[in-house]
Amino acid sequence: IVNRIYPAHLLGFLHQEANLTIEEAFGEVIRNLRKRSSISQEKLADISKLDRSFISLIECGHKQPSLITIFQIAKAFNISASKIMSLVEEKIKT
Repeated sequence: IVNRIYPAHLLGFLHQEANLTIEEAFGEVIRNLRKRSSISQEKLADISKLDRSFISLIECGHKQPSLITIFQIAKAFNISASKIMSLVEEKIKT
């Protein structure tokens, strides 16, 4: 059986990406920043003074970070909180 990718399926996939919740978009941004920095969830948790399981829940879009948490994570990555929010905004724009 040959798998075929039809344009409608591809558009459907792209449309799903555009329908991320804010929590999911934030989680993806954090995961991408963490992977780009080549650090584990455990290391990010240690640096940001958060629990590793909480980092995991944020990355999966299951938890909403508080303003304090956003600043703690930004400091761990040595970037501004506004940069993180800008990346989230880029993800959720349609």
